Amino acid sequence: MDDALAFSAVVLALSGQLVQEIHARVSQQGFEDLRPAHGFAFARISLGDATTADLAEHLGVTKQAAAQLVDELVRKGYLVRHPHPHDARARLLGLTEAGWAATRAADQAARAAVAPWRDVLGEARFSELVADLTRLTPQGPIRPPW
Repeated sequence: MDDALAFSAVVLALSGQLVQEIHARVSQQGFEDLRPAHGFAFARISLGDATTADLAEHLGVTKQAAAQLVDELVRKGYLVRHPHPHDARARLLGLTEAGWAATRAADQAARAAVAPWRDVLGEARFSELVADLTRLTPQGPIRPPW
């Protein structure tokens, strides 16, 4: 296998493994009603100034699909809608305390999930890898680390 295919295969495998591990750990912390897609939504909403249209773009789904996801998360008590200060038709999305708690649980789960990778590579090489992968990400991280 050439390097390009190997890189693609490894990144996809690690990505899938990471999503599954974070989801399992978040569920174990009491958030059994969440799916991985919810975590990707929370990551965008936690940045602030997110509308349903912004969320649709971030998730790569239609506005209708994003609206259904938002409705579900509002119903479950993870999100609230606020009036948009400049657009009467739009609503800004915000995390409730439950949404922030789920986000903190996901952050904790992510740290735990990558801890074995850090152990294998060592602190310095792990930091270099994070820096290298960050340079390859066009828009940077989904949200800044807390």
